[in-house]
Amino acid sequence: MTDQDKLGLDAAYALKTPEDSKRLYADWAESYDNDFAVNHDYLLPKVVADLYAEQGGPAPVLDVGAGTGLCGAALAGHGIGPIDATDISQEMLDVAATKGIYRTLFTGDLTATLPVPDKSYAGIISSGTFTTGHVGPEAFDELLRITAPGGLLAISINKKHFASAGFEAKLAALSDRISDLALPERAFYGPNTTGPHKNDTGYIALFRRVRD
Repeated sequence: MTDQDKLGLDAAYALKTPEDSKRLYADWAESYDNDFAVNHDYLLPKVVADLYAEQGGPAPVLDVGAGTGLCGAALAGHGIGPIDATDISQEMLDVAATKGIYRTLFTGDLTATLPVPDKSYAGIISSGTFTTGHVGPEAFDELLRITAPGGLLAISINKKHFASAGFEAKLAALSDRISDLALPERAFYGPNTTGPHKNDTGYIALFRRVRD
């Protein structure tokens, strides 16, 4: 197995624990934008940002699982801000910091509690984080904790795992805490990508936290 094989999509989908994620993305951070995002015609970060903006795009916004800042950069392109960033990988955040788009960047584990006060953000965006091996639907409770009443969330969810990993059931269970749920389906990759994941799609879960 080559070093690049160890850093590809199959490696990402094979993650099982937060420590696995830290190791993979520490190694992948410096090459991620070119070796993955550009070479795979990765559309998802812009798709999430565009849909968030179309819904009114309130700020301040927290980019959850921000990685190297692809989604945040797309959101900033809409003139939305301030934007903060959190990710489990400090190395990915170090790359994101060089782009000058975030007000604050901090490490955080969505399977635990984020170092953020209740109701801190008018909006949450997340691209590519809620999928198998990364973060499951149980983290929605934490995101709602830090979202202000009436706040908007735009979260990508891999279609393949939407039902089997419990995302569909979790959104249904949150019906008394969220409103205006929409689930547009979008392609993850553009026409220039190849390989077994080229046709991957997902839902962009758009919803608001119910006002207190």
